[in-house]
Amino acid sequence: MLNVLITGANSYIGENFREYAHIHYKNEFSIDTVDMIDGTWREKDFSSYNIVYHVAGIAHADVGNVTEEVKKKYYAVNTDLAIETAKKAKKDGVKQFVFMSSAIIYGDSAPVGKRKRITKKTKPHPANFYGDSKWRADKGVRKLADENFIVTVLRPPMIYGKGSKGNYPTLSKMAKRLPIFPDIKNERSMLYIENLCEFLCQVMLRGRGGIFWPQNAEYSKTSDLVRMIADANNHKIFISKLWNVGVKLATLIPGKPRGLANKAFGNMSYDMGMSKYGFKYQKYLINESIGRTEH
Repeated sequence: MLNVLITGANSYIGENFREYAHIHYKNEFSIDTVDMIDGTWREKDFSSYNIVYHVAGIAHADVGNVTEEVKKKYYAVNTDLAIETAKKAKKDGVKQFVFMSSAIIYGDSAPVGKRKRITKKTKPHPANFYGDSKWRADKGVRKLADENFIVTVLRPPMIYGKGSKGNYPTLSKMAKRLPIFPDIKNERSMLYIENLCEFLCQVMLRGRGGIFWPQNAEYSKTSDLVRMIADANNHKIFISKLWNVGVKLATLIPGKPRGLANKAFGNMSYDMGMSKYGFKYQKYLINESIGRTEH
C-alpha cells in the first residue's frame, strides 16, 4: 500500500482524488492531508509517506486589476511554497513528488477564429503573473528530481466536474437559462475530474516521473457543451449560427466584450498524441461526464 500525503487541505482536486482513490483503489492507497496555511506543516515528518501530492495554490486570478501585494502573494504560494514543499519531501526521504502545474503556462487561449494547438515542442510563455508563478514552480520542482526522488508534473487543461469552480459553472448557468446560444466553431482541451483522478492513481502506482498532459479523449466545443448541459437539465436551448454575428461584433470591441468573447469561444488544445501514456485513464467521454457533473 502506498502512503500519500496531500499538501493543501479542502482543495477541490485533492478532496476528489482522496474520495476517488478510496472508492476505486482502497487497497492500494492510504491518504492523509495537511493544511498549508499556518506554516505548522513544516514541523510534520514526511518520512512515512511514499508520495507527496502538492495541490496547494491560488487560481482563477483577476489578472487585469490587482496590486503588487496580491501578485507577491501568488508567487509566495504558487511558486515558493511548492518548491519549499518539494525540498522538504526530498529531504525527508519521500520517493515521489506530484505537482499540479497548468496549461496556463502556455499563455492565453487564441482568440475567436484562431487556432492554438500545443505540442510537446511548444515552449511555455505565460501571459500574466498567475501563469508565470505556476511556470516558475513547474521548473523549480523538476530541478530536484534525481534517481531517488521522482518528480511528476501535470499540466492539465481546464478541469471540471461536480462542484468545480472557474469557467464551467458560469457556462452551466448560461446553458440552463438562455433560450438561444451561438454556434461558434472552436476547439478546447478539457479534463473531467474523475479522468484526472484515475490518471493520478495510475502514475502513482507506476511511479512515473516527468511532464504529463492529461486530457479528455475528445476536444470540446463551447456550443456543444452548452447543448449537453441544457439537455442534462431538460432545458430547451436553440443553438444557431444566426447569433454568431453578435460574437464577432464583441471581438471588435476592446476591453471586456472582446475578453469575454475570446474566453468563451477561443481556442486552446493539446495534441492528442501527447496525452497517451500506455494506460487507460479517460474513463468518461464528454457527454457522460457532463451528465455526471450536472446530477
